[in-house]
Amino acid sequence: MAQILDPLPPEQSGKVLCCYVNATSKIQVARITNIPNWYFERVVFPGQRLVFEAPIEGQMEIHTGMMASAILSDTIPCDRLIMSEPSSNEFNTDSLGTDPISTKSVAQTNNTKPLTVAGLASVE
Repeated sequence: MAQILDPLPPEQSGKVLCCYVNATSKIQVARITNIPNWYFERVVFPGQRLVFEAPIEGQMEIHTGMMASAILSDTIPCDRLIMSEPSSNEFNTDSLGTDPISTKSVAQTNNTKPLTVAGLASVE
């Protein structure tokens, strides 16, 4: 996936496909600031997944939004955000309900009673 708005400088080699997920309940700003002649900054909403290309030596800064400011809350090397290509068996019908990037279950089960509609019995 190419960065259409902010292409990497032509002298950059070793670009990788990366993914960052905002697992917080706050808006974050993701920035890569250590690559000369390249500007990368994106807003990442709570629960949003950001997929991007970056040089492998890039350092992503995560700024977490507060009321009228943002605090640098993390710095992550881009080599820790590299997406692995999903294997062919992750696309079969047996893998529905899984996330091919993290391979963790997308839906979580909880201990709730089956839903019944007035006059209809639930099927268990």
